[in-house]
Amino acid sequence: MCVRARVLSFTDCASFAVMRELKVTTVITTDSVLGSVDSLAIAHAPRSGIRSLGGSMRLSSLMALAVVLALATPRAQAVTTGGGESELKVVLLGTMGGPSFSGERLGISTLVIAGDQMLLFDAGRSLTTGLARLNINPAGVTRVFLTHLHSDHIVSLPELLLFPWASQGRTAPLQVWGPTGTRAMMERLQEAFAFDIHVRRDVDERFSPEGVRVLATDIREGVVYESNGVKVTAFLVDHAPIEPAFGFRVEYRGRSVALSGDTKPSDNLVKAAQGVDLLVHEVGGWKQDPNLTGAPDDRFPGSTQTRRQVQTIRNHHTDGAEAGSIFERVKPRLAVFSHYNVDPAATLRLVRQTYAGPVEFGEDLMAIDIGNTIAVRRFTLPPK
Repeated sequence: MCVRARVLSFTDCASFAVMRELKVTTVITTDSVLGSVDSLAIAHAPRSGIRSLGGSMRLSSLMALAVVLALATPRAQAVTTGGGESELKVVLLGTMGGPSFSGERLGISTLVIAGDQMLLFDAGRSLTTGLARLNINPAGVTRVFLTHLHSDHIVSLPELLLFPWASQGRTAPLQVWGPTGTRAMMERLQEAFAFDIHVRRDVDERFSPEGVRVLATDIREGVVYESNGVKVTAFLVDHAPIEPAFGFRVEYRGRSVALSGDTKPSDNLVKAAQGVDLLVHEVGGWKQDPNLTGAPDDRFPGSTQTRRQVQTIRNHHTDGAEAGSIFERVKPRLAVFSHYNVDPAATLRLVRQTYAGPVEFGEDLMAIDIGNTIAVRRFTLPPK
């Protein structure tokens, strides 16, 4: 097992925890086992490039290497929307789980960039804030795919419909694909904002009528979008009693990413995600948590919800142990968690019970470039 850092190399993957403490931001590695990596930015080489080297490295040498990398490796500040060496780019605009608030994290939204096409998956809280931080004009994001109609996945749709039209010059319709009920929801949304739309379109500014039009489609399992080499396939997942709920697979120029949506462990997801370069999967709280034991209607420790409510919610999702089993069956080049509120370290221990491959815990505005290598880049705000 060999880990590379730019032109330098070392072979003791067990010592990655030291590098983490020194905040190393970029490491290049094969997609062999990374036993302790949970939040390093990493770039994974193609499967054909795997080879193993023996030996070990002293802690002092490793720390020196970490310092060099920390000083030499810049952090990404923006995301380009076309060109570059990668065939497919995935941007985690927001990664927070549930219908909750945070001053630090944004709601669930994922942007997939394939050539000159930008495809948005889910529209969680403050997604346009994420786009603005990356200098991506939201007027160019006109294709939206919804996994299901829970509020935390759709709450920014009004903002995406109205603001880029009224302030960023969008002249193309907003296209939305989603489960049964999507078309009706978008019609009611336009009715809810009928006054604003009428004034801005017909009376005052006279903005483009096309720019505020919506083309909504209720989808079924199968190919739902195909254009200029990009194919999006919807597959059913198990988020009962929320039905239907979908995951999506995006393919472009021989590269692929699968997005789980919200789901408990799903055999159909495993089938649909076979052979993907990147699997972006949700993760929820541990279902065997001892804190769930007790009076079901008492408050769960540290929560406003009862034990019964917490157990119900967790049963709709995939915990770390279950995710490890899913990853082992799919074997993606890289697995990334998104839409979570769990502790990464504790969850990684559950994953490692069954899966030893590369795993990342997604962060807001993290960019993942998929090509011959998979490069993960974290975002930091530029200095003022």
